Amino acid sequence: MTKKSFVEKDVEVSMNQQLLLLGLSKGCYYYKPCSASNKLDILNEINSVYGLNPTYGYRKVRAHLVREGIAIGKDRVLKYMRILGIRSICPIRQKKTTITGNAYQKYPYLLNNLKINRANQVWAIDITYIRMSGGFVYFVAIIDWYSKYLLSYRVSNTMDINFCKEALSEALSRYEHPDVFNSDQGRQFTSVEFTKMLLDNGIRISMDSKGRAIDNRIIERFFRSLKYENIYIYEYESIKELKKGIDDYVKYYNNRRLHQTLNYNTPYEVY
Repeated sequence: MTKKSFVEKDVEVSMNQQLLLLGLSKGCYYYKPCSASNKLDILNEINSVYGLNPTYGYRKVRAHLVREGIAIGKDRVLKYMRILGIRSICPIRQKKTTITGNAYQKYPYLLNNLKINRANQVWAIDITYIRMSGGFVYFVAIIDWYSKYLLSYRVSNTMDINFCKEALSEALSRYEHPDVFNSDQGRQFTSVEFTKMLLDNGIRISMDSKGRAIDNRIIERFFRSLKYENIYIYEYESIKELKKGIDDYVKYYNNRRLHQTLNYNTPYEVY
């Protein structure tokens, strides 16, 4: 690197003094603005990402752009999103009621202080309801706790044990069995029929404490994503349309949706 001459140093000092008098930073002198076309391309790309993922905040939008080879900082992404007038859809918390099965055996919660550091170490299951124009249906899903990979799911218009058993049977037949299986104390999961499927495969059963929905937070977080990123947007009119929409969303969720807690990888990549 060549040394600067005395003349060049004097010019630089003089320029710095002028910028100081004007109340400007030295970065203003060296800043090279990006071209209008490049800025427009980035704005279009951000708008496209948001159109497909309206719940993405600026951090996830930025991670998506970086994966596409666009070098950009999160502050600039936030600025551009404000220019476009877009922001992520914020969820509203809802109450959820679990119908407990008092006649069935309960199991202790095993995940306290448990270090979960691999796939198929802990699975979780839960049921949620999906409101439709003509009523509502029930949706059960099983998820891998570590990778957040959705393993199996079923939709039913009755909240009986059969669709839960079908989801569990599919997961057990397709994937390596977990060490621990976590659920709430709902009557479907405490029933002898359901717990026997787990015990016969040497799987330890863990159940949330009563009134502690946070104990099964991984599956609850998936339900929130499903509803706000898909169900509430499309408002399906029939169960057939709903099932098709859920199938498409699960494929997207497992294989394309970036997760901040997974270092902006997809569940499939981590699983």
